[in-house]
Amino acid sequence: MTSGTTATGLDASREALADVVAIPVTPFAADGTIDTKAHRALLRRLVDGGVRTLTPNGNTGEYYALSPDERRTVTELTIEETAGQAVVLVGIGLEVPTAVAAAEHARRTGAAMVMVHQPVHPYVSEAGWVDYHRAIAEAVPELGVVPYIRDPRLSGESLAELGRLCPNVIGAKYAVPDAAHFAAFARDAGLERFVWVAGLAELYAPSYFAGGATGFTSGLVNVAPAVSLGMLEALRAGDYDTAMKVFERIRPFEELRAARRSADNVTVVKEALAALELCRRDVRPPSHTLPEPARAEVAALIAGWPT
Repeated sequence: MTSGTTATGLDASREALADVVAIPVTPFAADGTIDTKAHRALLRRLVDGGVRTLTPNGNTGEYYALSPDERRTVTELTIEETAGQAVVLVGIGLEVPTAVAAAEHARRTGAAMVMVHQPVHPYVSEAGWVDYHRAIAEAVPELGVVPYIRDPRLSGESLAELGRLCPNVIGAKYAVPDAAHFAAFARDAGLERFVWVAGLAELYAPSYFAGGATGFTSGLVNVAPAVSLGMLEALRAGDYDTAMKVFERIRPFEELRAARRSADNVTVVKEALAALELCRRDVRPPSHTLPEPARAEVAALIAGWPT
């Protein structure tokens, strides 16, 4: 699905962000390569389950453990398999030339948007943050651009400046674990100017929706699309009681993912998929598979979830 430079194209992309933004896993075969057959089946399961926005090469997809060729393969496979049934928001990042090349590849293959991973450079100034994202956004003016914000020191004014310079920066994936900070940041940057995506998934979605978010990312959606979409439906309706019942149901699973500074964030999702016999549990270093007792715990947590 290709977005254009018209307002209509960007409006469609903005609408796609105000949704469950799925971050698909990247399944691996026994020989360590990407299992493209399993990958296609998992993508098809998401789309058939009602998911309409996908981010290949997100953190749950093990972006930093994939080679450049593998990231291109994941992008192409996702766009091909969804075939216009979902909006594709491709994860890109690293140094500017690599990020721009990935954004241009996403444009050529038919993506609507790119999500720019947080800069990994140890020294990031606010003006440099703007320059980094501006270089990417200006290289692909046809695409919507969504910065991934994890740094609590970044000011809303910096995003506002980026938005003034680059009309195609249309949203923000906000992943600082502080709901009050998010609400202030969104208002400083421009609450209506950007689509605000709660980047810390279902556990943070209710509080971030109260502060102005209209979409949220999800790795759990790989396991149970109906659960994530149910929370979205409740939040859209302002039914926080129902949303918090979903919160209570998934909290132990998500807390396993978040423990020890999210050491097992991807591992727990893949373990759940392995329990459902949908893909292998394999992850790449620096992630690691779970020990046997923890595997049983994951299987017990998802028992009874709609699949």
